[in-house]
Amino acid sequence: MNYIRTGMLMAGLTALFGAVGYLLGGGSGMLMALGFAAVTNLFSYWNSDRLALAAHNAHEVDERSAPELYGMVRDLAARANMPMPRVYLIDEDQPNAFATGRNPQNAAVAATTGIMRTLSYEELAGVMAHELAHIRNHDTLTMTITATMAGAISSLVTFGMMFGSRENRPNVIVQILLSILAPLAAMVIQMAISRSREYEADKLGGEIVGNPVWLADALAKIAGGVAHIPNETAEAKPATAHMFIINPLTGGGMDSLFSTHPDTGNRIAALMEQARAMGIGAHAGGGFMSQAAQSPWSGSGSGHQPGPWG
Repeated sequence: MNYIRTGMLMAGLTALFGAVGYLLGGGSGMLMALGFAAVTNLFSYWNSDRLALAAHNAHEVDERSAPELYGMVRDLAARANMPMPRVYLIDEDQPNAFATGRNPQNAAVAATTGIMRTLSYEELAGVMAHELAHIRNHDTLTMTITATMAGAISSLVTFGMMFGSRENRPNVIVQILLSILAPLAAMVIQMAISRSREYEADKLGGEIVGNPVWLADALAKIAGGVAHIPNETAEAKPATAHMFIINPLTGGGMDSLFSTHPDTGNRIAALMEQARAMGIGAHAGGGFMSQAAQSPWSGSGSGHQPGPWG
């Protein structure tokens, strides 16, 4: 049902794009708007990962430069039966992570240095499993397209009102309402799609890592870190906020009314319910897979020992 809902919301976003074009320029305006949507989506399809990673000054790591993180992602990808994504680090104190890429064959996961200092090995594995779930579900492409279209609708309204022909341009009252309501409607649709995809990624991430409790614990820690540590790069580039596992803008006091992420408490509750359904207790221990058991991050296997990430 979530996939059907996402498809319907994306269809609604496309219809909104066409409707705005029609109101600004009639039938020809609608066709131009849909053509503009196709071009912007094509551009985002090929360049979304490069632009997102560059925006946050992420640098790629490998098995030599970050053996623990790289090995963790490799083992989780194998467990999820999907291609190994590229792995990036972001020099940022705020604990957070995101995934990007047009498909599982051309994808990347990125983690901040802050999240590596904050979480235990198992908790970080839960986060990376969540990001891999986004990739496997093609959410990275879906959210890139929705964000691009939402931004393009705002640009289309501005462009149409400034340069559209006078004979096709609606009256002043309609123009004012259109300039306010069209971007707002696009934002609401984008928010709804993002919220739906986060719940799905949490669920699949819990299955991939094998213990949803680790991801639940990670979300609680990340939310606490985000609330106290601003992410200046994300504040300067708010269009990338929907990509992160927790909205990075909340650290700067952003009003959560239009957040693209579900309430963290609701996400944790869903993960704990998933754990109970799997027969896992709230404080179940044990490192995930053999690598975690051999790692200094797993400690005694409690899953709550922070590691010397840096």
